[in-house]
Amino acid sequence: MEALNAFLDTIDGYVWGIPLIAVILFVGILLTSRLGVLQVTNLANALRYMTHSEKEGEGEVSSFAALCTALAATVGTGNIVGVATAIGTGGPGALFWMEVAAFFGMATKYSEGLLAVKYRKVDSDGKVLGGPFYYIETGIKERFGLNFKWLAVLFAVFGVLAGLLGIGTITQVNGITSAVATVIPTGEFINLAGNSVSYSTAIAGLLCAGFTACVIIGGLKRIAKVSLYIVPFMAIFYILFCLLILGFNFSKLSGAIETIIQAAFNPSAVTGGVVGTIFIAMQKGIARGIFSNEAGLGSAPIAAAAAKTKEPVRQGLVCMTGTFIDTIVICSMTGLAIVVTGAWTPELGLQGVNITMEAFCRGLTNFPGGSTIAPYILTVALVFFAFTTILGWAYYSERCLEYLIGRGKKNAILAYRWVYVAAVFIGPYLTVSAVWTSADIFNGLMAFPNLVALVLLSGIVARETKKFFVKLENEKN
Repeated sequence: MEALNAFLDTIDGYVWGIPLIAVILFVGILLTSRLGVLQVTNLANALRYMTHSEKEGEGEVSSFAALCTALAATVGTGNIVGVATAIGTGGPGALFWMEVAAFFGMATKYSEGLLAVKYRKVDSDGKVLGGPFYYIETGIKERFGLNFKWLAVLFAVFGVLAGLLGIGTITQVNGITSAVATVIPTGEFINLAGNSVSYSTAIAGLLCAGFTACVIIGGLKRIAKVSLYIVPFMAIFYILFCLLILGFNFSKLSGAIETIIQAAFNPSAVTGGVVGTIFIAMQKGIARGIFSNEAGLGSAPIAAAAAKTKEPVRQGLVCMTGTFIDTIVICSMTGLAIVVTGAWTPELGLQGVNITMEAFCRGLTNFPGGSTIAPYILTVALVFFAFTTILGWAYYSERCLEYLIGRGKKNAILAYRWVYVAAVFIGPYLTVSAVWTSADIFNGLMAFPNLVALVLLSGIVARETKKFFVKLENEKN
């Protein structure tokens, strides 16, 4: 197992090295510049469009349902475990770089949503087909006359692998079962290569696989329906308790923010050299940020393409709010709760979800029974977050597979859904470090083809955006 972890760490170092981090930031900065800082000037419009769905236009679900499906996939263990892991390994400064990446990532996510709607297709059954594979293949061919289908195929392959072996299944169920095992400790069920699996872990994994099967067999509309109910509730539930923690520790809040900013540029001043360098803070912050909000990854536009709309720009704006809600709101809440309570400090020797668990226990001591119920509150939040991510990624990876094998292969798709459920079942039996590292690798591999397309099609994005707002201004006059 140690050899496997070492191998995965080596691959992760190459995938998430300086080149990819630089490219992600470059693409975000490029799009922000070409769009005139759209994420600031039009955030209010984006939030308004988020809940005002269009009645006309092609599509299978409302814009809000498409957003909830995307948020179901993005708001997951990354918001709780991922933030904690980033701060635990990269120091508090990782949160700063996570926010920087999210700010520029909003322009990236906007562009993905716009392109997904612009280049989507509708088959003979009225089913919408869209996502990065279509704007990589069709968009680049229309713009430059180049055949980039091979790049679209690469994206789809990595998308299937990410769903089955990374962000979609294994990391999420691993996060759920780890949290359940913490609050409901039981005896050892099995030991696999030194990885002890308790009875509560095994049962939680089995239940998770069962519930996943019940939902994903129904396809997109059932996933969207479940997401519409769960996503708003779980986000508000989690944010309220984070606000309670920050409220109880309000006197320490300014100091925590100062620590985050200082650690972003001088980690050793805060950590004493224990945690790492500026690059580690940047790497962990950006990697975990991408894991959480998926800006640049190319996953969210698969859901955006299904939205009922006739305006690509409008859906792009709705898509952009996903990064805002996921990282700038929810991840910030988690990060501030961890830093303000001191749960991240190396002396405690905590990892992953246990860092956030410690933050909740410390932060809610002034709440009636807070220290006792804190682990249960966090477990409930984690279960909801992770479960909806499993559902969202079932849809994403299935669409990637459809692109590879062609439409109409109902038996193959049904078989894939059961393989996906099996991957959920296997997740609890793998080690945490291997799970998260493999997820990072597949995220990075997905990002490369999508980022290439975003750069090549940035002119199209800028042109469509300008045309939309000129039209909007003329309608007002």
